[in-house]
Parts: sequence; structure tokens; C-alpha cells
Amino acid sequence: MKTISASDKEFICDIQAPCFQSLSLEEMEIVQESKTQVLFRKGENLTKQGAFASYVLFIINGLVRQTVEGDTTRNLNLSIMQTGDFVGLSVIFDQQTFNYSTHALKDTQVYLITKEALKRIVSNNGAFAHAIIKRYCEQNNLLLGILRNMVYKQMNGRLADTLLYLSSEKLKQENVFSLLTRKDIADFAGISVESTVKLLKTFEKDGLIHLEDKNILIANRQALQEISKRG
Repeated sequence: MKTISASDKEFICDIQAPCFQSLSLEEMEIVQESKTQVLFRKGENLTKQGAFASYVLFIINGLVRQTVEGDTTRNLNLSIMQTGDFVGLSVIFDQQTFNYSTHALKDTQVYLITKEALKRIVSNNGAFAHAIIKRYCEQNNLLLGILRNMVYKQMNGRLADTLLYLSSEKLKQENVFSLLTRKDIADFAGISVESTVKLLKTFEKDGLIHLEDKNILIANRQALQEISKRG
């Protein structure tokens, strides 16, 4: 982790995200005075589940894997977070610790913004509060979808969901598969690495995907969607 100062070439002066455009000049000054710009190198943790949280992270640019940690061998990957996403929104609403871990899949630049500053702005700016609450609800909807899949779908349905998500239009430009291990993919699907490798080979044999080293190319998206629906 590297703190970036105004004299560094990586320094980004302005926050261009749409959600910040509703802030008044006074509110922008509050954000500017309460933020720290940080660069996380590939593989570093941005947040650690259970660690005390005094700030929210805003991703300026980069790619982050969001994970709920279990025991020493099992984790559940929730999502890929990108440029423009907030990490740790729950701390604005009096959550004292981070309830998930995040890991940089590539060099990732963020603002650390104190939760007190954001809480103050949310309390006084309805448009900004709406944007924050909308994002918070989107994250909760994602969690409910993951819970539903874990409860009702079998392994092939979970893996199909994972492949569809990681190859979705939102992530298409990132070539996410090249940044993930087979264990990472297994942790997205909530199944073992052995089952993941076996199912990937079955999907390839059936003409649904092509495997090229770490990379996975989707050959038949419609068929994967059918497997997902059947569960």
C-alpha cells in the first residue's frame, strides 16, 4: 500500500464520479479534507473482514475481489468491484467493522474517505443519500441472489452462474478470468476446486466454453443460461 501525495505522478485531483456531482462546494471541501489517496498493489488487501472501519473506500481505478472469509480453507467470493464502486458502505450506517475482505486483482487506486464525513453529507444532501442508498441496496440484492443460489442450486448451476457473471458485459473489458485462479472461481461458485476443475472440463467437452490456460472463453452463453435456470 502506498499513500499518494499531490506531488506524485499517480495523484488524481478531482473526484469525477456521478454520485459526487450532487455535492455543494462546501460538501466537496468536506470530502477533499477528509480523504486520503492510496495505491494498493496487485494482491494486497484493501479491507480485512472484522477489522475496525473508520473510512469508506472509493475505487478511482482498478479491480477488486470481494470475499466473505470462512475458516482457513473456505471462502465465498461475492463480487468483482470496479472503478466507481464504494467498498465498506455499511460503516456509514454505524457498522463498526468491515463485514467482508477485499483484494486487489491488479494495481488499484482508491480514496479513503472518513465515515464521519460521508455520514455528515448523507444526513444533509438528499440526492447524495439517494445515490449511496441505491448502491447499498444493489449490494444487498446481490447478497440475496448469492444466498438463493447457494440454497437452491446444484454445483453445475452455481458454476454456470459464476461463468455468466464473470463474463458479463460489465466485466467484459477486464478479462477477469486471466486474473483469477481456479480456487477463486470455485469460491465464487461455493464448490470445491476439484469439482470446479471437473465441471469446467465437462462444460468444455459439451462445447459451452473453451479453456486456454487460466483464461475461459464463453462459447455458448445461451446453454449456460439454461443450466443456470435449471439450477
